[in-house]
Amino acid sequence: MAENSVQERITRLHYTGADQFISESPSGHAVVVDFRHENKSAASPMELVLIALGGCTGADVASILEKKRQRVTSYDIEIRAERRDEHPRIYTKIEVTHLVRGYGVDEKAVAHAIELSETKYCSVSAMLAATAQIVTSYKITEEQN
Repeated sequence: MAENSVQERITRLHYTGADQFISESPSGHAVVVDFRHENKSAASPMELVLIALGGCTGADVASILEKKRQRVTSYDIEIRAERRDEHPRIYTKIEVTHLVRGYGVDEKAVAHAIELSETKYCSVSAMLAATAQIVTSYKITEEQN
């Protein structure tokens, strides 16, 4: 085995001829990617980047809150993003809002879970932070009996 621990991951994309690709992830899951400007039938590549960010940080936060034994009944993430006008039209600012609902959810636990995701665990966030300002916030709603 080589000294470095780089793992080869193969993602395949097949162009359908209709401004779309059908992609297959290294784990064998299919995703349609649409790059039309109008009448989209699937997410664009840049939309998938935001979805990846939400999924990455959300998995971290949900797992950490579970380990902290927080009684979360609902967890949603909203992401708003700004892109620059010139090409390449990268994201320059991304706002991530964590919406947590539950019984007696500890605000410090939520803040700590988000901080750990941002600074230690979420690879997507780390990559995007190299070129975009990422601003996070959270809102905790007490569940009604």
